[in-house]
Amino acid sequence: MRIRIDAVDLPGLTCPARADGRAPAYDNVHVAVQRRDRPAELLAPQPGDAPSATWTLECAASTSPAGTEVKGPYVQDRLGRRFIYLSWGTVDESGTFTMFRRAKLLLDVVPADVLAAAARDGLLVGRLGLTDADGGPLCARVEPPHITWTAERDVQEP
Repeated sequence: MRIRIDAVDLPGLTCPARADGRAPAYDNVHVAVQRRDRPAELLAPQPGDAPSATWTLECAASTSPAGTEVKGPYVQDRLGRRFIYLSWGTVDESGTFTMFRRAKLLLDVVPADVLAAAARDGLLVGRLGLTDADGGPLCARVEPPHITWTAERDVQEP
């Protein structure tokens, strides 16, 4: 099985300082999928001003008494909850990514029938916008209605 994240409405290359002073401004903002237990390993960083971003993750799905379980190199597993991290960071002149915020795409909120269909048909698709209500990078827990999960038939290019 594969998981595809389709993102639109990226917030831009700059992230202004928060009005409450809790976070500074950031420049040359990028977003990427973080590898499990390896925050420095990122899949396909995308600039914050891209019109859209798509990541496809290889996974394994198995059936358990609790339902369909998903595992893979980019699927996090903390306290029995599975999720995908989208890491926001700055990229300096040397290309070094420095994370400042993350979004947690929760997999345990995917409807059981959608997850089972994705395991059968090969593809789970999450669609979301990446700009929060304040115009900055989306962060924290991401659940419906901020993300829509669907199952699709996986048709890989030959």
